[in-house]
Order: sequence, then structure tokens, then C-alpha cells
Amino acid sequence: MSTTLPILYSFRRCPYAMRARLAITIAGRKVEIREVVLKDKPAELLEISPKGTVPVLWQNNGDLLEESLDIMLWAAGNHAIWQSLDEQQRKETLILIEENDVSFKQILDRYKYADRYPEHSAEYYREQGEKFLTKLEQRLSQQLSLMTDSLTLVDFAVLPFIRQFALVDWDWFSQADYPKLQNWLNGYLQSDLFEKIMHKYPQWQAGDEVTVFPATP
Repeated sequence: MSTTLPILYSFRRCPYAMRARLAITIAGRKVEIREVVLKDKPAELLEISPKGTVPVLWQNNGDLLEESLDIMLWAAGNHAIWQSLDEQQRKETLILIEENDVSFKQILDRYKYADRYPEHSAEYYREQGEKFLTKLEQRLSQQLSLMTDSLTLVDFAVLPFIRQFALVDWDWFSQADYPKLQNWLNGYLQSDLFEKIMHKYPQWQAGDEVTVFPATP
């Protein structure tokens, strides 16, 4: 690992990797990105992180971050999306992210792959997920973003998962009674930021030249 940049092992469509890339981009960080194919994980990734999930951030001082939220905080810990929040807002941020990552993500997986969970219908799982959507809609009815009038860490941590939920049945989502949430998500999907973090990189192979993320325009 000869690069002096931190190395980010990523997978383009993984929502956890997406939010790590969001924080890195927003905070103006630079990393070497290594795009992973989940069915063909590189030995270099498994050597430093045997669990083999992404994202993983390795720094040349030997520090290793294996959780997407830790990578977000590393990238943006000194940026306004975190620094602008007071102590109570930070607590609420972490609580909301935990709800997203635990209960909502479990429901999302069942809704997205309902045929693997025949105990209930896709509509049932969707209704369960709507409890979280309703909570977000209520927040967005009070301010422009989830914690304040500006986008903060919690928005970027949750956005990729709401995108996944919406894409299961976009026709349903676009007509559902969540106007604030729809505007919030669409604003993200139509942004230059989303285009930048979703740039397609080829599968990384040992010996490849260093690819810097975000790419220089």
C-alpha cells in the first residue's frame, strides 16, 4: 500500500458505502478508492478486514475504520454538517441513524426481497417501513432538513436507505402522502453531489494505478 492517501474500499450501490462517500465528498477529503465486487473480494481487503464488508477505510498510520458511520465522522467531524449541531442535536442524530440502521434497514430488506420472507407480503413490510417515513416527513414539515434547515450528517446517513426504499416501487412512493420527503429525496437524486458519488469505477485489482476520489472535475 504505497499511496499516502487513506484507502477506501467501496461498492458503488451499497448504501453504507454511499454515505461514506457522501461525507468524504462534502468535507473535501481525498481518498484512494478501490471498487470492490462483492463476489470477488480482493485479498488486500480481507487481510485488513476479515469480515469483508464495505466500506472500509485504511489509513497509512495503520488506523482502520470498518463502520460507515465511523468513516462519516472521520471525514466530516470538523465540518459544518457535524460541527454546527449542538449536543442535543448530535444525540438525536445518532438515535435517528441507529433507528435507520437497525429497525428500518431490517424492514427495508424484507420489503425489497419480500419473496425471501414469505411470512408477510411486500405491502405489509412497506407499511412497517412507513412508520419511519412518517417520522421523517414530520421532521421535514418542521424544517428544511432532518435536524435543521441545512443538510447535516443525519440527512446524508439516511438518504441512501430512503432511496433504496423508494426504488422498490417508485410509482407507489412518488404518489404516497410524503410530499416533504419526496422533495428532500428528489433534491438529492438530482444534485451534482449524487452524480459525483455515484461515478462508476472499474473493479480494483492489485497493481492498478491509484484512483483518487472524488475525481477532479
